[in-house]
Amino acid sequence: MQKILSLALLISLGVATAPAQRDIGEVVVTADTKTVPVRVSANTPELNALVIQAFRVHGRYRVVASGYTYDIKFSALAPTQVRVDIARSSGTPVHSEVATGTSARNALLRAADIAVAKTNGLGLKGFFTARIAFIGERTGKKEIYVSDLFFGDVKQITRDNAQALGPRWAPDGSRLLYTSYYKSGFPDIFQIDLNSYQRTTFVSFKGTNSGARYSPNGQQVAMVLSGEGNAEIYVSDAQGKRVGRRTRTDAVEASPCFSPDNSRIVFTSDAAGGPQLYIIPAAGGPMQRVATNISGYCAEPDWSRGNPNKIAFTCRIGRGYQIAVHDFTKGRSEQASNAPFDGVEPSWLPDGRHLVYTARDRSTSRLCILDTESGASQPISPASFGIAMQANVWTP
Repeated sequence: MQKILSLALLISLGVATAPAQRDIGEVVVTADTKTVPVRVSANTPELNALVIQAFRVHGRYRVVASGYTYDIKFSALAPTQVRVDIARSSGTPVHSEVATGTSARNALLRAADIAVAKTNGLGLKGFFTARIAFIGERTGKKEIYVSDLFFGDVKQITRDNAQALGPRWAPDGSRLLYTSYYKSGFPDIFQIDLNSYQRTTFVSFKGTNSGARYSPNGQQVAMVLSGEGNAEIYVSDAQGKRVGRRTRTDAVEASPCFSPDNSRIVFTSDAAGGPQLYIIPAAGGPMQRVATNISGYCAEPDWSRGNPNKIAFTCRIGRGYQIAVHDFTKGRSEQASNAPFDGVEPSWLPDGRHLVYTARDRSTSRLCILDTESGASQPISPASFGIAMQANVWTP
């Protein structure tokens, strides 16, 4: 199910955007009373720049020099420890805590998540310590990389000299599943251990093997196989054994994703004549169409674990693509991104409000964070890295 992506038309949602984007992935929205003004700082230049970047991508906050509600200070105490001190504008202390991480950078992000939990007022979880697996083309081939959320500690994981696609984390963060044309020249599903970097074949049947994704409890894997003729949804155990078929249609199925409680799978099917979202019981059963009612093209769903009532997906708007969110509590889908470039491949962050997605135009693609409530978007992959896409989020 291939897409030919073009520049998106700017479809107004009533969100004020900057009249001209200086960088792909950047969408600036008008600040409103729902944001919390904060002053943030750290005691080293590197950590100071990082914490400012972190709070600027968070749609609940507005980083200011004055007129703030909270003054949040971060102090590196040791190579792997950072203290966060939170005070109100009056100087009244709110909270102080020391965070320990794998490095000063990681400790800062942990401390920043603590600050979010103590100050956002909405019960949102922090997401700054999330890690991402993604596809980069720095070598001329699509290879897998991992990094922290702000492109620190970037590591190239595969060196297959073959096209890799769709990396997906195991729930414990120790492994990745992905599709690759390695050796055979045909798409097979591989698993790679992130400690030993040992790659093993997870599934290799006749035809196309792709789209593998763990269930949240790690006990099952959903995937797309075409060995019986059509591209259908299958489910295996965590070792790629006991593979069972879940859909039986004349259509093409793609992009399976488990519900947070492991009981259902959302996926894309063109059974209705064009790509739409459907849900099926993980154990098998009838398909039920998700009433998106927003576009004739809905694909690449990701079910939020932070808010199980929400599924993010890619939809076609005009001649381009944007990110949309289906909310089961509202019974409808709404366009979440609103930009003069394509937005595709959403992956939720743990707060159920923000997500990582790919912003792209005819010349490049970058990974960005989108606030699904305001439409604000900020790039997280530096332009110097080059093409980055297909990110999948994992949170410790």
